[in-house]
Amino acid sequence: MRSPRKHPSAKFSPSKPDFVAGERYFRQFAGALPHIVWTAKPDGWVDYVNQRGVTYTGLALDQISGWGWGQGVHPDDLQATIDRWKVAINSGSEFEIEFRMKRAADGAYRWFLCRALPFKDVNGNIIKWFGTATDVEDQKQAQAAAERANRAKSDFLSSMSHELRSPLNAILGFAQLMASDSLPPTPSQQASIDQILKAGWHLLELINEVLDLAKIEAGQASLSPEPVSLSDALRECHCMIEQQALKRGIRMRFPLLDSPCFVRADRTRLKQILVNLLSNAIKYNRDQGTVEVSVTTGERVRISVRDTGAGLAPERLAQLFQPFNRLGQEAGPEEGSGIGLVVTKRLVELMGGTIGAESTVGAGSVFWVELGAASAPEMTDESAGPGVSAYAQLENRSSPHTLLYVEDNPANLKLVEQLIARRTDMHLLTAGTGALGVELARTSLPEVIMMDIHLPDINGVEALRMLQEDRRTAHIPVIALSANAMPRDIEKGIKAGFFLYLTKPIKLNEFMEALNTALERTKHETGQEQ
Repeated sequence: MRSPRKHPSAKFSPSKPDFVAGERYFRQFAGALPHIVWTAKPDGWVDYVNQRGVTYTGLALDQISGWGWGQGVHPDDLQATIDRWKVAINSGSEFEIEFRMKRAADGAYRWFLCRALPFKDVNGNIIKWFGTATDVEDQKQAQAAAERANRAKSDFLSSMSHELRSPLNAILGFAQLMASDSLPPTPSQQASIDQILKAGWHLLELINEVLDLAKIEAGQASLSPEPVSLSDALRECHCMIEQQALKRGIRMRFPLLDSPCFVRADRTRLKQILVNLLSNAIKYNRDQGTVEVSVTTGERVRISVRDTGAGLAPERLAQLFQPFNRLGQEAGPEEGSGIGLVVTKRLVELMGGTIGAESTVGAGSVFWVELGAASAPEMTDESAGPGVSAYAQLENRSSPHTLLYVEDNPANLKLVEQLIARRTDMHLLTAGTGALGVELARTSLPEVIMMDIHLPDINGVEALRMLQEDRRTAHIPVIALSANAMPRDIEKGIKAGFFLYLTKPIKLNEFMEALNTALERTKHETGQEQ
């Protein structure tokens, strides 16, 4: 009668002849592998290295055995490797580490990934260690090259953002000044100003879309997923695009959700997605048409935006989400770049969602987005008073304040000069270099400093550091005003210690509000009535 077969995963205690034969076969097998293969005794004493290891290191087996293998390891990596190996021996756990090893042929050090597994008997005692060392130098080089390429892309995007925004700052800034001048422009002048502003803001929108898409494609889009109230997001988006709809006489219908509905998304990016879909539904609708938003809840939440426009033929619908493809609207009256939907699709997918569309020629289209549902976040007791216009606060200022503006661009200097000229409570000092700005700050002690990042001598971050290290100026709030408008630029600026970070082109209300906030900070810090 046959004895029952043991389960293949059962442990066994081999006899010495079996083990010796098995080790002989193992070494024959190891000699054919394209890796350095080695074995060690239970205490970590290396007793075998295949021919590939001997050839690579130029060390004979008796030189490598024991702890002699350390001769070939880079001195900077040796101690960490030994420490990790000892931990694995004492714990009987898997061993894995990367280190550089010297190649005998040319003396060059190359990166290796070393792994080892313990072979144990039925009682859990280690009988042998089996290990490999694999050359990963090429992968390391490729990874480093990819990181350098990503940094180069990031630097390029930041530079392009700065170079494109700088001239727009002057165009839009002076146009806004002319439109809001105390001596109103003539109807003809106002029409020209309106065209300048319309074209300028549209160009800024195109720049933002192109840079946004490039940033996403480069894997540099930073998202902060959290539970977001869909009702709040839709309400904010409704306010943002309401005027656009009113101009066309388009009715907008938003759902009244029976219960709170939350989706897991990045709050800012979700609003960007919804505004893009709503804006398109208005832009490509018919006059006096309708835009209807609906929400379907469940494990996945679907937000649908339906319009009553001309609709898309099947062949056009298939071309959706292609960069710079305006689906036959190139010669139409509506401006656009053809990349808004591409950015929207990428953002939706980055948040784990899906997007799609359906359309009927002559009846309209519906674009939908699906995102994962989320539980409501814990509520905090927050309250905020109504916002007050920056201009409305100017009348409450009595004594004059000093603003130091550090900027080398003449057009930007002139623009800020004209803005500050509107404030009877403030006078302006200017400096064209970072060093001069720091010196003026030390001698004049302004209440607020506004600083560009790109300066001809030292950059704005270095100038800020010098101000922070001087006890005379450390308390002065410094506002960055820069054309570096990428999220990573803003984040770096805030981390560097700027009180606020404003981006060019300047928005008048935002600019004035920032000054008021900084003055309040100075008032609080000094304990004096401003």
